[in-house]
Amino acid sequence: MWVLLAAIVMMFAALSSVYIMSSEGLSPVGMPRMFLVSTALIVSSSWTFQRAKRSLQRAKTSAHIKWLLLTLALGIGFLMSQLVGWRELARAGVYFKSHPRSTFFYLGTALHGAHLIGGIGLILFLLIRTRKFIFGLEDERHEAWTSVVGLYWHTMDGIWIWLLLLLLIFK
Repeated sequence: MWVLLAAIVMMFAALSSVYIMSSEGLSPVGMPRMFLVSTALIVSSSWTFQRAKRSLQRAKTSAHIKWLLLTLALGIGFLMSQLVGWRELARAGVYFKSHPRSTFFYLGTALHGAHLIGGIGLILFLLIRTRKFIFGLEDERHEAWTSVVGLYWHTMDGIWIWLLLLLLIFK
């Protein structure tokens, strides 16, 4: 997981460098207000994931499932709010190819969304493993899997905050 996350972080770092270097002297692109909602959703989802992990450590399986489901819902809500943010950009006349900065908006958020979809798949995987855990199958590794998925999920949260700050600072 560490190698995968290092590659993902490096990809976003390279994309960020290109954005910073190519945006000098260009007119700004307005930040969609929905991106602030997106931020609240993804930060909340990291908190709910931590609650799920804590519930598992305390052997509260039903609470673990509840918190994972809430994390899943917040992750899906994040993706939906991103699409609404894209609509805000389109209504303002900002399209993928209309401006170098708008290209970054779309590309950066799309890449992040694709990686978040991977995280949603991992949470679904955990929910399936939790069912096996309830029935006494593979229980010794469930906590380890939860930690690995949590690491991925929290990294996606951090990358989003980085992208948001980048978009706010270098607008």
